[in-house]
Amino acid sequence: MDLRIEKTKKAIRNAFIELRTNKPLEKITVKELCALACINKSTFYSHYEDIYALSEAMEQETVASIISGIDHLKDYTFENSDVFSRELCLAFMSQISLIRILFSGKEQNHFGNRLDCELKKVIFRKYPQYRHDTEKNILFSYCIQGAYHAYLNNPEADTQTLVETIGRITQLLRPMVREDEG
Repeated sequence: MDLRIEKTKKAIRNAFIELRTNKPLEKITVKELCALACINKSTFYSHYEDIYALSEAMEQETVASIISGIDHLKDYTFENSDVFSRELCLAFMSQISLIRILFSGKEQNHFGNRLDCELKKVIFRKYPQYRHDTEKNILFSYCIQGAYHAYLNNPEADTQTLVETIGRITQLLRPMVREDEG
């Protein structure tokens, strides 16, 4: 990528994060973003259709970064689902500042849903037979969204306690899913 394009995109994204820190998404205008990023509107529109497209791109990149931060995702099985849950927690904790900015306000639950959807895509590539298995889909959603909301709703919990507790909960859920169905 051209260095100028890279610098421009970085300026746009940094300006967006700064604005998003203090405003709901629907209150951010292209005009104010461009002023903060020191670019003109045509430059912005050459990269993004609108503020929502920019937000969508940044959300997608954040979720992709979290998924790539799960070390053993390719080795996922129901037998090591506790390891997966712990690594998931640590992966989104590594991005929590950005998550809290991009998915604040009305967008808060959007992150859990997006993460759930994207992680299931990865798991279903490895285990296509799970795609239509209702029981396994429920367990995946419960573990993915449960881990996120447990973290979000317990800010006073230290990382080790949170991660270990979520891992134990996931271990307890394992017998609920009959492996021989997959």
